[in-house]
Amino acid sequence: MNNRRHIGFYTNTYLPTMSGVVRSIVTFKRAFVEMGHNVFVFAQKTARYFDEEPFIFRYPAVELPFANDYALPVPISSSIDDTLPCLKLDVIHSHHPFILGETAARKAETLHLPLVFTFHTRYNEYAHYIPFSRELTKMVVERRVENYLEKCQHIVTPSNSIKQLLIDNGVEGDITTVPTGINLEPFRAADGDGVRQKHGWKPDDTVIISVGRLAKEKSFDTLIEAAAIAMKDRPRVRLAIVGSGMEERNLKKLARELGIANRVDFVGAVPYEEVPSYLKAADLFSFASLTETQGLVTMEAMAAGLPVVAVSATGTSDAVTSGEDGLLTENDSAALAQALSNVIDNQKLKEKLVKGATERVTWFDINYQAQRMLEVYDQAAVAKKERRHITVRD
Repeated sequence: MNNRRHIGFYTNTYLPTMSGVVRSIVTFKRAFVEMGHNVFVFAQKTARYFDEEPFIFRYPAVELPFANDYALPVPISSSIDDTLPCLKLDVIHSHHPFILGETAARKAETLHLPLVFTFHTRYNEYAHYIPFSRELTKMVVERRVENYLEKCQHIVTPSNSIKQLLIDNGVEGDITTVPTGINLEPFRAADGDGVRQKHGWKPDDTVIISVGRLAKEKSFDTLIEAAAIAMKDRPRVRLAIVGSGMEERNLKKLARELGIANRVDFVGAVPYEEVPSYLKAADLFSFASLTETQGLVTMEAMAAGLPVVAVSATGTSDAVTSGEDGLLTENDSAALAQALSNVIDNQKLKEKLVKGATERVTWFDINYQAQRMLEVYDQAAVAKKERRHITVRD
């Protein structure tokens, strides 16, 4: 490849939608541009949003009435088809296996370009969104994903546990773990005083914070139940949840039923640039999701200097070493509550975990991870020349 790369990102979701996938794309894009490379993003068109950054190509999309923050892309655009060969891409990097991911695979084949795919999500865990047999849906999704992997030269996984999961399921070929990097400085430099004042959190309040989409697979119900237990003998403990989603009504109902509604702040979605201040305003971070591939928000919490208490699961367990830079528990609200209580009540333990988290998170610096991703692109280019693809054993 030339020193200046021309990189094509294909994604079903992009700004103004914000998610772990979008955050990864935005973070790597900014890093690559600062390094002198050109990044072209192919994504869904969103009503009432205009791109201020260059090289964003939008496919038509259908807004879904039951998902306010998501539009379904329609992978047809003659103008993009005409423009694409002129961009002289060196690599196509797909961030979804479906819809625009399939478009990415076709374009890579037509233009004789290496195809790299980041396995951001455990796709079969989202079967509950499809109104059919869950088991049948999971089987179909798994088969479709396997077929997609075999079109790729290189697979990127955000964590080693996801890499091992793919290997255990018969995926063979070039697989590299490259976590989404973090620009550490905004999290280190953030000031949370304004956020505490805005929400009326008193100086002696202990605020547990969590960040994420309010969706079933994120298990915020487990976190709320754990917080309720931890709050029983600790009147100054609060829980703040940053994010929005379809489960918000059910989670608010759960908080009322547990008698802690007045101590749980549903902050809603906030602009990404405000997330560091919210994390800095809190005293500890907690997370109960079982479906993470990396645990990006967990790493951001560590960058903000928070001790982490989380359910042990893929992604999160790659970011956190229990007892050193956080505490990991079984998938059980009582176990999570006990770990929260331990950190709240033990200042020495809290200080130890904060120190460990501050040291650990330096490995996730975006500049280091972006350079590793460029090395993946080089390897994919070699594989393309040698006509090598990912294979999946039955």
